[in-house]
Amino acid sequence: MATMFRFPVFPHLQDPCDPGLSLSSGRSVMAEPDYLDGDCDELIKPKKLINPVKNSRNHQDLHRELLMNQKRGLAPQNKPELQKVLEKRKREQVLKAQKEEQEAHKKRSDLEIELMKRQQKLEQLELEQQKNEEEQENTPEFVKMKSNLRRTKQETDGEERTT
Repeated sequence: MATMFRFPVFPHLQDPCDPGLSLSSGRSVMAEPDYLDGDCDELIKPKKLINPVKNSRNHQDLHRELLMNQKRGLAPQNKPELQKVLEKRKREQVLKAQKEEQEAHKKRSDLEIELMKRQQKLEQLELEQQKNEEEQENTPEFVKMKSNLRRTKQETDGEERTT
């Protein structure tokens, strides 16, 4: 059984010019502004204060530019400061590594350059051998047999010529 708690109404607290103190049933306990009624003309009604930042020309231009960018889809990226710093560090590390690589290429001696060329040639030969092996594995059996027969025939013909 929930009973609603009500404040008692005190007639001496009710002032026609001050409705914020009246505690009528069904009303909130919050004070209501007295300038809404219009009964009391002698009260000074508050005016909205002017915000100097919003009225400044720079602020208006910036706000207009942000709105235009948002409409175009060019909204600024709201990244946390830590993420920005980490990305900046990563970029600097990558640039530093690239510079070191370039310097290392420039400082190579003639011997190192010649060794690099030989290494590249060996790698190319290995790749060609692997391709040949793969081709041989993929060729049908009858083609392999035919090449074997040709080889043996050439060998036998070469032996007959020499004898």
